[in-house]
Amino acid sequence: MTVRDMLSIGHPVLRKTARPLDPDEVAGGGVQRLIDDLVDTMRAADGAGLAATQVGEAVQVCVVEVRPGNPRYPYKPAIPLTVLVNPVVTPRTTETFANYEGCLSVPGLRRVVDRFVDGGVQALDRHGESLDLVVLGLSAGTFQHETDHLHGRLFVDRVVDTRSLCTWDEFRLRHEAAFTERARALVDRFGS
Repeated sequence: MTVRDMLSIGHPVLRKTARPLDPDEVAGGGVQRLIDDLVDTMRAADGAGLAATQVGEAVQVCVVEVRPGNPRYPYKPAIPLTVLVNPVVTPRTTETFANYEGCLSVPGLRRVVDRFVDGGVQALDRHGESLDLVVLGLSAGTFQHETDHLHGRLFVDRVVDTRSLCTWDEFRLRHEAAFTERARALVDRFGS
């Protein structure tokens, strides 16, 4: 198990557009080790996803997974481990959800970000094979968040109302209960 150090907001790699990988590169040992390290690092931090740029690698690779009972995101539905190489997320609706987001690279802070509730994801999997997914509800926001990282965007860039900025402690104290209720209604509606 290799847990890598994560970069924090302000580090220039987080603002770079990552390099797409050729399908032939994906099977290589370096990319496979990176994928394994991303999974280990994400799980060690109780994250819902992690992009290669967050560990200093400017290539288009990210992982998404929400395990049941994740203490950081108890309101998120389970998402099986998904490896995305060169992902593209395309909205399939104009409907959005006001999502209270956090990020492992923006420690201690949460903000409301509007995310599409229905998206198509095209990518390569960890074997370089084509992957075509539909992501819905709260889970769709997770895929959008991770894909943003690969284009040099952090969730703070998408905040419309800066008054929603709060610490994790204030979120838990003042906002989590109402947000969890709205999030559960979205999960019930979409099943994800």
